[in-house]
Amino acid sequence: MRTRWRAAHVLAHQDGHHALLRDGEAVWEDDTLIHVGRGWKGHLDQDVDLGDRLVMPGLVDLDALADIDHLVLDSWASSDRGPGLQWSRAYADRSRDVFSAADRSTIRTYALVQLALHGITTYMPIASEVHSSWAETFDELADMAETSRRIGLRGYLGPSYRSGVNVVHPDGRRDVTFDEERGRAGLRDAERFLDHVVELGDPLVRGALLPCRIETLTPELLRATADLALRRDVPVRLHCLQGTTERDLVRRNHDCTPLELLSRSGLLGTRLLVPHGLVIDRHPSVYGEDRGDLAVLADAGVSVVHCPQTSLRYGDVLHSFGSYRRAGVNLCLGTDSFPPDLVRGMDTGVHLAKVVDGRADAAPAEAYVEAATLGGARALGREDLGRLVPGARADLVAFRLDDIRDGVLDDPVRTLLLNGSARQATHSVVDGRPVLVDGRLPGVDTDELRRRAQSLFGKMRAAYGERDVHGRSADELFPPTFPDFEEMPPPQ
Repeated sequence: MRTRWRAAHVLAHQDGHHALLRDGEAVWEDDTLIHVGRGWKGHLDQDVDLGDRLVMPGLVDLDALADIDHLVLDSWASSDRGPGLQWSRAYADRSRDVFSAADRSTIRTYALVQLALHGITTYMPIASEVHSSWAETFDELADMAETSRRIGLRGYLGPSYRSGVNVVHPDGRRDVTFDEERGRAGLRDAERFLDHVVELGDPLVRGALLPCRIETLTPELLRATADLALRRDVPVRLHCLQGTTERDLVRRNHDCTPLELLSRSGLLGTRLLVPHGLVIDRHPSVYGEDRGDLAVLADAGVSVVHCPQTSLRYGDVLHSFGSYRRAGVNLCLGTDSFPPDLVRGMDTGVHLAKVVDGRADAAPAEAYVEAATLGGARALGREDLGRLVPGARADLVAFRLDDIRDGVLDDPVRTLLLNGSARQATHSVVDGRPVLVDGRLPGVDTDELRRRAQSLFGKMRAAYGERDVHGRSADELFPPTFPDFEEMPPPQ
Protein backbone atom coordinates (compact mmCIF):
# COMPACT_ATOMS: atom_id res chain seq x y z
CA MET A 1 0.00 0.00 0.00
CA ARG A 2 1.57 3.26 -1.14
CA THR A 3 0.17 6.51 0.27
CA ARG A 4 0.98 10.19 -0.21
CA TRP A 5 0.14 13.13 2.05
CA ARG A 6 0.43 16.60 0.54
CA ALA A 7 0.33 19.73 2.69
CA ALA A 8 1.24 23.41 2.72
CA HIS A 9 3.89 22.78 5.39
CA VAL A 10 5.93 19.64 6.02
CA LEU A 11 8.50 19.38 8.81
CA ALA A 12 10.98 17.25 6.89
CA HIS A 13 14.47 16.14 7.93
CA GLN A 14 17.75 17.06 6.28
CA ASP A 15 21.40 16.78 7.30
CA GLY A 16 20.52 15.56 10.79
CA HIS A 17 18.01 18.31 11.58
CA HIS A 18 14.40 19.21 10.92
CA ALA A 19 13.79 21.51 7.92
CA LEU A 20 10.58 23.19 6.77
CA LEU A 21 9.35 22.10 3.37
CA ARG A 22 6.73 24.38 1.79
CA ASP A 23 4.03 22.75 -0.36
CA GLY A 24 5.62 19.39 0.20
CA GLU A 25 4.67 15.75 0.35
CA ALA A 26 5.46 12.56 2.22
CA VAL A 27 5.07 9.14 0.60
CA TRP A 28 5.20 5.84 2.38
CA GLU A 29 4.89 2.23 1.35
CA ASP A 30 3.39 -0.08 3.96
CA ASP A 31 5.18 1.00 7.17
CA THR A 32 8.18 2.94 5.80
CA LEU A 33 8.68 6.41 4.35
CA ILE A 34 10.09 6.28 0.81
CA HIS A 35 9.97 9.94 -0.23
CA VAL A 36 9.83 13.35 1.47
CA GLY A 37 10.02 16.36 -0.84
CA ARG A 38 8.12 17.39 -3.98
CA GLY A 39 7.25 16.00 -7.39
CA TRP A 40 6.58 12.32 -6.69
CA LYS A 41 5.83 10.65 -10.03
CA GLY A 42 5.47 7.03 -9.00
CA HIS A 43 2.42 4.86 -8.42
CA LEU A 44 0.06 5.71 -5.52
CA ASP A 45 -2.74 3.69 -3.96
CA GLN A 46 -3.98 6.65 -1.94
CA ASP A 47 -3.37 10.38 -2.40
CA VAL A 48 -4.46 12.75 0.38
CA ASP A 49 -4.36 16.53 0.00
CA LEU A 50 -4.35 17.97 3.52
CA GLY A 51 -4.24 21.58 2.37
CA ASP A 52 -3.26 24.27 4.89
CA ARG A 53 -1.85 21.95 7.51
CA LEU A 54 1.49 21.29 9.18
CA VAL A 55 2.64 17.70 8.73
CA MET A 56 5.35 16.63 11.15
CA PRO A 57 6.77 13.52 12.79
CA GLY A 58 4.38 11.87 15.24
CA LEU A 59 4.78 13.26 18.76
CA VAL A 60 6.57 11.13 21.36
CA ASP A 61 5.15 11.26 24.92
CA LEU A 62 7.36 9.38 27.38
CA ASP A 63 5.36 10.14 30.53
CA ALA A 64 1.81 9.69 29.27
CA LEU A 65 -0.92 9.49 31.90
CA ALA A 66 -2.73 6.16 31.42
CA ASP A 67 -5.26 7.02 34.08
CA ILE A 68 -8.23 9.20 34.94
CA ASP A 69 -7.10 12.77 35.51
CA HIS A 70 -6.08 13.42 39.13
CA LEU A 71 -4.19 16.68 38.65
CA VAL A 72 -7.54 18.44 38.32
CA LEU A 73 -7.99 17.49 42.00
CA ASP A 74 -4.59 17.48 43.65
CA SER A 75 -2.82 20.41 41.98
CA TRP A 76 -5.00 22.84 43.97
CA ALA A 77 -4.37 21.31 47.39
CA SER A 78 -3.59 23.69 50.24
CA SER A 79 -0.95 22.84 52.83
CA ASP A 80 -3.57 21.52 55.24
CA ARG A 81 -5.35 19.34 52.66
CA GLY A 82 -2.33 18.17 50.64
CA PRO A 83 -1.25 15.39 53.03
CA GLY A 84 -4.76 13.98 52.88
CA LEU A 85 -4.24 13.02 49.25
CA GLN A 86 -1.58 10.46 50.21
CA TRP A 87 -2.21 7.14 51.93
CA SER A 88 -2.51 7.26 55.69
CA ARG A 89 -0.28 4.78 57.50
CA ALA A 90 -3.40 2.93 58.67
CA TYR A 91 -4.76 2.65 55.13
CA ALA A 92 -1.49 1.08 53.94
CA ASP A 93 -2.34 -1.97 56.08
CA ARG A 94 -5.79 -2.38 54.48
CA SER A 95 -5.36 -0.92 51.00
CA ARG A 96 -7.73 -1.99 48.24
CA ASP A 97 -8.22 -1.64 44.51
CA VAL A 98 -10.62 1.25 43.97
CA PHE A 99 -11.33 0.06 40.42
CA SER A 100 -12.27 -3.37 39.09
CA ALA A 101 -10.35 -4.96 36.24
CA ALA A 102 -13.09 -3.83 33.85
CA ASP A 103 -12.88 -0.30 35.25
CA ARG A 104 -9.14 -0.23 34.72
CA SER A 105 -9.55 -1.40 31.14
CA THR A 106 -12.02 1.41 30.46
CA ILE A 107 -9.70 3.96 32.07
CA ARG A 108 -6.77 2.89 29.92
CA THR A 109 -8.89 2.97 26.78
CA TYR A 110 -9.98 6.50 27.69
CA ALA A 111 -6.38 7.57 28.27
CA LEU A 112 -5.02 6.08 25.06
CA VAL A 113 -7.85 7.61 23.04
CA GLN A 114 -6.87 10.97 24.54
CA LEU A 115 -3.28 10.45 23.37
CA ALA A 116 -4.35 9.60 19.84
CA LEU A 117 -6.72 12.58 19.63
CA HIS A 118 -3.82 14.89 20.57
CA GLY A 119 -1.44 13.72 17.85
CA ILE A 120 0.76 11.44 19.97
CA THR A 121 1.95 8.38 18.09
CA THR A 122 4.53 6.89 20.50
CA TYR A 123 4.07 6.76 24.25
CA MET A 124 5.31 5.33 27.51
CA PRO A 125 2.51 5.17 30.12
CA ILE A 126 2.33 6.30 33.72
CA ALA A 127 -0.56 5.46 36.04
CA SER A 128 -1.24 6.52 39.62
CA GLU A 129 -0.79 3.73 42.16
CA VAL A 130 -2.79 5.73 44.73
CA HIS A 131 -5.97 4.00 43.57
CA SER A 132 -4.52 0.47 43.50
CA SER A 133 -4.02 -1.94 46.35
CA TRP A 134 -0.31 -1.74 45.56
CA ALA A 135 0.88 -1.35 41.96
CA GLU A 136 0.11 -2.54 38.43
CA THR A 137 -0.07 -6.21 37.47
CA PHE A 138 0.88 -8.30 34.50
CA ASP A 139 -2.78 -8.83 33.57
CA GLU A 140 -3.47 -5.09 33.55
CA LEU A 141 -0.61 -4.38 31.16
CA ALA A 142 -1.44 -7.34 28.95
CA ASP A 143 -4.91 -5.86 28.58
CA MET A 144 -3.44 -2.42 27.92
CA ALA A 145 -1.22 -3.85 25.19
CA GLU A 146 -4.30 -5.17 23.41
CA THR A 147 -6.05 -1.81 23.72
CA SER A 148 -3.00 -0.04 22.36
CA ARG A 149 -2.80 -2.42 19.43
CA ARG A 150 -6.48 -1.94 18.67
CA ILE A 151 -6.14 1.86 18.58
CA GLY A 152 -2.87 1.60 16.67
CA LEU A 153 -0.43 3.52 18.86
CA ARG A 154 3.25 2.67 19.39
CA GLY A 155 3.71 1.82 23.08
CA TYR A 156 6.65 1.07 25.36
CA LEU A 157 4.91 -0.83 28.13
CA GLY A 158 5.47 -2.62 31.41
CA PRO A 159 3.71 -2.94 34.76
CA SER A 160 4.78 -0.53 37.47
CA TYR A 161 6.24 -2.03 40.63
CA ARG A 162 7.54 -0.88 43.99
CA SER A 163 8.67 -2.19 47.34
CA GLY A 164 7.29 0.73 49.34
CA VAL A 165 4.47 3.24 49.43
CA ASN A 166 4.40 6.89 50.46
CA VAL A 167 2.36 7.42 53.62
CA VAL A 168 1.43 10.28 55.93
CA HIS A 169 1.37 10.09 59.72
CA PRO A 170 -1.26 11.94 61.81
CA ASP A 171 1.30 14.65 62.65
CA GLY A 172 1.79 15.32 58.92
CA ARG A 173 5.18 13.63 58.72
CA ARG A 174 5.88 11.91 55.36
CA ASP A 175 7.33 8.42 55.29
CA VAL A 176 7.64 5.25 53.21
CA THR A 177 6.45 1.88 54.44
CA PHE A 178 8.09 -1.11 52.75
CA ASP A 179 7.09 -4.62 51.71
CA GLU A 180 10.06 -6.02 49.82
CA GLU A 181 8.32 -9.23 48.76
CA ARG A 182 5.69 -7.21 46.92
CA GLY A 183 8.50 -5.43 45.13
CA ARG A 184 10.14 -8.68 44.08
CA ALA A 185 6.79 -10.03 42.87
CA GLY A 186 6.31 -6.85 40.84
CA LEU A 187 9.70 -7.27 39.18
CA ARG A 188 8.80 -10.86 38.31
CA ASP A 189 5.62 -9.58 36.69
CA ALA A 190 7.69 -7.03 34.77
CA GLU A 191 10.01 -9.72 33.40
CA ARG A 192 7.05 -11.91 32.55
CA PHE A 193 5.61 -9.01 30.57
CA LEU A 194 8.87 -8.65 28.62
CA ASP A 195 8.44 -12.30 27.59
CA HIS A 196 4.82 -11.57 26.67
CA VAL A 197 5.90 -8.76 24.36
CA VAL A 198 8.31 -11.10 22.57
CA GLU A 199 5.50 -13.60 22.11
CA LEU A 200 3.20 -10.92 20.68
CA GLY A 201 5.73 -10.11 17.99
CA ASP A 202 4.02 -6.78 17.29
CA PRO A 203 6.38 -3.93 16.29
CA LEU A 204 4.00 -1.44 17.94
CA VAL A 205 4.40 -3.02 21.39
CA ARG A 206 7.82 -2.87 23.02
CA GLY A 207 8.79 -3.81 26.55
CA ALA A 208 10.22 -1.44 29.14
CA LEU A 209 10.87 -1.50 32.88
CA LEU A 210 8.71 1.10 34.60
CA PRO A 211 9.33 1.02 38.35
CA CYS A 212 7.60 3.64 40.49
CA ARG A 213 9.21 6.55 42.29
CA ILE A 214 12.78 6.12 43.50
CA GLU A 215 11.91 6.61 47.17
CA THR A 216 9.51 3.63 46.96
CA LEU A 217 12.18 1.16 45.81
CA THR A 218 14.79 -0.45 48.03
CA PRO A 219 18.43 -0.52 46.90
CA GLU A 220 18.03 -4.26 46.31
CA LEU A 221 15.09 -3.74 43.94
CA LEU A 222 16.90 -0.92 42.15
CA ARG A 223 19.94 -3.15 41.58
CA ALA A 224 17.74 -6.02 40.38
CA THR A 225 16.04 -3.63 37.96
CA ALA A 226 19.40 -2.52 36.57
CA ASP A 227 20.53 -6.12 36.16
CA LEU A 228 17.33 -7.10 34.34
CA ALA A 229 17.48 -4.05 32.07
CA LEU A 230 21.03 -4.86 31.00
CA ARG A 231 20.27 -8.54 30.56
CA ARG A 232 17.20 -7.87 28.39
CA ASP A 233 18.44 -4.65 26.74
CA VAL A 234 15.31 -2.64 27.53
CA PRO A 235 14.88 0.97 28.66
CA VAL A 236 14.16 1.86 32.28
CA ARG A 237 12.02 4.80 33.29
CA LEU A 238 12.17 5.81 36.95
CA HIS A 239 10.51 8.86 38.46
CA CYS A 240 13.39 10.54 40.20
CA LEU A 241 14.89 13.95 40.97
CA GLN A 242 11.37 15.34 40.97
CA GLY A 243 10.80 16.84 44.41
CA THR A 244 12.23 17.89 47.75
CA THR A 245 10.13 15.33 49.64
CA GLU A 246 11.70 12.57 47.54
CA ARG A 247 15.17 13.96 48.27
CA ASP A 248 14.48 14.13 52.01
CA LEU A 249 13.11 10.57 52.14
CA VAL A 250 16.06 9.13 50.19
CA ARG A 251 18.53 10.92 52.48
CA ARG A 252 16.73 9.66 55.56
CA ASN A 253 16.48 6.04 54.39
CA HIS A 254 19.73 5.63 52.43
CA ASP A 255 22.03 8.45 53.56
CA CYS A 256 22.62 9.72 50.02
CA THR A 257 21.00 11.84 47.35
CA PRO A 258 18.69 10.31 44.72
CA LEU A 259 21.37 10.79 42.05
CA GLU A 260 23.91 8.99 44.24
CA LEU A 261 21.39 6.18 44.76
CA LEU A 262 20.99 5.86 40.99
CA SER A 263 24.75 5.52 40.68
CA ARG A 264 25.08 2.96 43.49
CA SER A 265 22.33 0.80 42.01
CA GLY A 266 23.88 0.60 38.55
CA LEU A 267 20.93 2.31 36.89
CA LEU A 268 23.17 4.99 35.41
CA GLY A 269 24.61 2.21 33.27
CA THR A 270 21.23 1.38 31.73
CA ARG A 271 19.11 3.10 29.08
CA LEU A 272 17.61 5.32 31.77
CA LEU A 273 14.78 7.82 31.41
CA VAL A 274 14.10 10.16 34.33
CA PRO A 275 10.77 12.01 34.29
CA HIS A 276 10.98 15.61 35.51
CA GLY A 277 14.64 15.65 36.63
CA LEU A 278 14.07 18.96 38.41
CA VAL A 279 15.74 18.68 41.81
CA ILE A 280 19.46 18.49 41.25
CA ASP A 281 22.20 20.80 42.53
CA ARG A 282 21.05 23.65 40.24
CA HIS A 283 17.59 23.75 41.79
CA PRO A 284 17.01 26.71 44.20
CA SER A 285 15.94 24.32 46.97
CA VAL A 286 19.34 22.57 46.82
CA TYR A 287 22.36 24.78 46.02
CA GLY A 288 21.08 26.98 43.22
CA GLU A 289 24.25 26.37 41.20
CA ASP A 290 25.89 23.71 39.07
CA ARG A 291 28.08 21.40 41.17
CA GLY A 292 28.38 18.59 38.65
CA ASP A 293 24.99 16.85 38.59
CA LEU A 294 24.28 17.75 34.97
CA ALA A 295 27.62 16.33 33.91
CA VAL A 296 26.81 13.07 35.70
CA LEU A 297 23.49 12.80 33.87
CA ALA A 298 25.01 13.67 30.50
CA ASP A 299 27.99 11.33 30.87
CA ALA A 300 25.66 8.46 31.77
CA GLY A 301 23.43 9.13 28.73
CA VAL A 302 20.36 9.70 30.90
CA SER A 303 17.30 11.11 29.12
CA VAL A 304 15.29 13.62 31.14
CA VAL A 305 11.58 13.46 30.36
CA HIS A 306 10.66 17.12 30.70
CA CYS A 307 6.98 17.75 31.56
CA PRO A 308 6.78 21.56 31.59
CA GLN A 309 3.03 21.95 31.88
CA THR A 310 2.67 19.49 34.74
CA SER A 311 5.68 20.92 36.58
CA LEU A 312 4.17 24.39 36.34
CA ARG A 313 0.81 23.19 37.62
CA TYR A 314 2.53 21.81 40.70
CA GLY A 315 4.51 25.03 41.11
CA ASP A 316 7.97 24.07 39.84
CA VAL A 317 10.14 24.54 36.77
CA LEU A 318 13.28 23.14 35.16
CA HIS A 319 16.46 25.15 35.92
CA SER A 320 16.79 25.26 33.00
CA PHE A 321 15.97 23.77 29.60
CA GLY A 322 18.88 25.57 27.96
CA SER A 323 21.32 24.58 30.71
CA TYR A 324 20.44 20.89 30.50
CA ARG A 325 20.66 21.01 26.74
CA ARG A 326 24.06 22.75 26.69
CA ALA A 327 25.38 20.21 29.18
CA GLY A 328 24.57 17.43 26.71
CA VAL A 329 21.60 15.93 28.55
CA ASN A 330 19.09 14.41 26.13
CA LEU A 331 15.75 16.14 26.70
CA CYS A 332 12.53 14.49 25.63
CA LEU A 333 8.97 15.36 26.58
CA GLY A 334 6.03 14.01 28.54
CA THR A 335 2.55 15.24 29.38
CA ASP A 336 1.96 13.43 32.72
CA SER A 337 -1.52 14.95 33.04
CA PHE A 338 -4.65 15.84 31.14
CA PRO A 339 -5.03 16.96 28.51
CA PRO A 340 -2.07 15.13 26.97
CA ASP A 341 -1.33 18.19 24.87
CA LEU A 342 2.34 18.40 23.96
CA VAL A 343 1.72 21.54 21.90
CA ARG A 344 0.52 23.41 24.99
CA GLY A 345 3.34 21.78 26.94
CA MET A 346 5.97 22.98 24.48
CA ASP A 347 4.56 26.52 24.51
CA THR A 348 4.57 26.51 28.33
CA GLY A 349 8.16 25.30 28.36
CA VAL A 350 9.34 27.94 25.90
CA HIS A 351 7.96 30.76 28.03
CA LEU A 352 9.00 29.34 31.41
CA ALA A 353 12.56 29.08 30.09
CA LYS A 354 12.46 32.80 29.28
CA VAL A 355 11.59 33.57 32.90
CA VAL A 356 14.17 31.21 34.39
CA ASP A 357 17.06 32.32 32.17
CA GLY A 358 15.94 35.92 31.79
CA ARG A 359 16.22 36.02 28.00
CA ALA A 360 13.67 35.75 25.19
CA ASP A 361 15.66 33.15 23.24
CA ALA A 362 16.36 30.84 26.19
CA ALA A 363 14.52 27.89 24.60
CA PRO A 364 13.29 28.57 21.07
CA ALA A 365 10.28 26.72 19.70
CA GLU A 366 12.42 24.53 17.47
CA ALA A 367 14.35 23.19 20.47
CA TYR A 368 11.13 22.01 22.09
CA VAL A 369 9.85 20.47 18.85
CA GLU A 370 13.13 18.57 18.58
CA ALA A 371 12.65 17.31 22.15
CA ALA A 372 9.12 16.12 21.30
CA THR A 373 10.38 14.18 18.28
CA LEU A 374 14.13 13.56 17.98
CA GLY A 375 14.71 13.65 21.76
CA GLY A 376 12.07 11.00 22.33
CA ALA A 377 13.51 8.85 19.56
CA ARG A 378 17.01 9.13 21.08
CA ALA A 379 15.68 8.15 24.51
CA LEU A 380 14.22 4.99 22.98
CA GLY A 381 17.27 4.25 20.85
CA ARG A 382 15.20 4.60 17.68
CA GLU A 383 16.84 6.37 14.76
CA ASP A 384 13.82 5.40 12.66
CA LEU A 385 11.41 7.54 14.71
CA GLY A 386 11.00 11.28 15.24
CA ARG A 387 11.95 12.36 11.71
CA LEU A 388 10.42 12.44 8.24
CA VAL A 389 13.09 10.99 6.00
CA PRO A 390 13.14 8.00 3.63
CA GLY A 391 13.76 4.82 5.60
CA ALA A 392 12.10 6.04 8.79
CA ARG A 393 8.91 4.57 10.19
CA ALA A 394 5.80 6.15 8.72
CA ASP A 395 4.69 7.90 11.93
CA LEU A 396 3.16 11.26 10.97
CA VAL A 397 0.67 13.75 12.36
CA ALA A 398 -1.07 16.69 10.71
CA PHE A 399 -2.26 19.85 12.49
CA ARG A 400 -4.69 22.27 10.90
CA LEU A 401 -3.61 25.90 10.63
CA ASP A 402 -6.62 27.40 8.86
CA ASP A 403 -8.78 28.48 11.81
CA ILE A 404 -9.17 32.25 12.16
CA ARG A 405 -8.91 31.84 15.93
CA ASP A 406 -5.25 30.88 15.44
CA GLY A 407 -4.49 34.31 14.03
CA VAL A 408 -2.28 35.10 11.10
CA LEU A 409 0.38 32.67 9.98
CA ASP A 410 4.08 33.44 10.24
CA ASP A 411 6.33 30.44 10.79
CA PRO A 412 3.95 27.45 10.99
CA VAL A 413 5.75 25.82 13.92
CA ARG A 414 5.89 28.97 16.05
CA THR A 415 2.30 29.83 15.15
CA LEU A 416 1.08 26.38 16.20
CA LEU A 417 2.92 26.53 19.52
CA LEU A 418 1.99 30.10 20.38
CA ASN A 419 -1.61 30.23 19.17
CA GLY A 420 -2.73 26.64 18.88
CA SER A 421 -3.06 23.36 20.70
CA ALA A 422 -2.80 19.66 19.96
CA ARG A 423 -6.59 19.60 19.56
CA GLN A 424 -5.84 20.84 16.04
CA ALA A 425 -4.55 17.36 15.13
CA THR A 426 -6.69 16.04 12.29
CA HIS A 427 -4.78 13.06 10.91
CA SER A 428 -2.14 10.64 12.10
CA VAL A 429 -0.60 7.39 10.98
CA VAL A 430 1.56 4.97 12.95
CA ASP A 431 3.68 2.48 11.02
CA GLY A 432 1.80 3.64 7.95
CA ARG A 433 -1.62 2.75 9.34
CA PRO A 434 -4.27 5.46 9.88
CA VAL A 435 -5.08 6.21 13.52
CA LEU A 436 -6.66 9.67 13.47
CA VAL A 437 -8.82 10.48 10.44
CA ASP A 438 -10.45 13.90 10.03
CA GLY A 439 -10.16 14.45 13.78
CA ARG A 440 -11.87 11.19 14.70
CA LEU A 441 -10.81 7.70 15.72
CA PRO A 442 -12.67 5.21 13.52
CA GLY A 443 -14.50 2.63 15.59
CA VAL A 444 -14.29 4.57 18.86
CA ASP A 445 -17.47 5.93 20.45
CA THR A 446 -15.93 8.91 22.21
CA ASP A 447 -19.27 10.13 23.61
CA GLU A 448 -19.90 6.84 25.38
CA LEU A 449 -16.28 6.67 26.53
CA ARG A 450 -16.53 10.16 27.99
CA ARG A 451 -19.67 9.23 29.91
CA ARG A 452 -18.06 6.12 31.38
CA ALA A 453 -14.87 8.00 32.28
CA GLN A 454 -16.86 10.67 34.12
CA SER A 455 -18.55 8.00 36.20
CA LEU A 456 -15.21 6.41 37.07
CA PHE A 457 -13.78 9.80 37.96
CA GLY A 458 -16.55 10.17 40.54
CA LYS A 459 -15.62 6.77 41.96
CA MET A 460 -11.95 7.77 42.16
CA ARG A 461 -12.73 11.12 43.77
CA ALA A 462 -14.91 9.58 46.46
CA ALA A 463 -12.20 7.08 47.45
CA TYR A 464 -9.79 9.79 48.61
CA GLY A 465 -11.77 10.18 51.82
CA GLU A 466 -11.09 6.64 53.04
CA ARG A 467 -7.33 7.19 52.72
CA ASP A 468 -7.16 10.59 54.40
CA VAL A 469 -5.18 10.54 57.63
CA HIS A 470 -7.76 12.86 59.22
CA GLY A 471 -10.83 11.09 57.85
CA ARG A 472 -12.10 14.01 55.78
CA SER A 473 -14.59 13.41 52.99
CA ALA A 474 -13.83 14.02 49.33
CA ASP A 475 -15.99 17.15 49.44
CA GLU A 476 -13.85 18.50 52.28
CA LEU A 477 -10.61 17.61 50.50
CA PHE A 478 -11.76 19.10 47.18
CA PRO A 479 -13.90 22.15 47.87
CA PRO A 480 -15.41 23.91 44.84
CA THR A 481 -13.97 27.12 43.45
CA PHE A 482 -17.17 28.94 44.45
CA PRO A 483 -20.06 27.86 46.68
CA ASP A 484 -23.11 26.36 45.03
CA PHE A 485 -25.79 28.83 44.07
CA GLU A 486 -28.76 28.68 46.41
CA GLU A 487 -32.04 29.09 44.64
CA MET A 488 -34.08 31.94 46.12
CA PRO A 489 -37.84 32.26 45.75
CA PRO A 490 -38.82 34.71 43.00
CA PRO A 491 -40.04 38.12 44.11
CA GLN A 492 -43.78 38.40 44.57
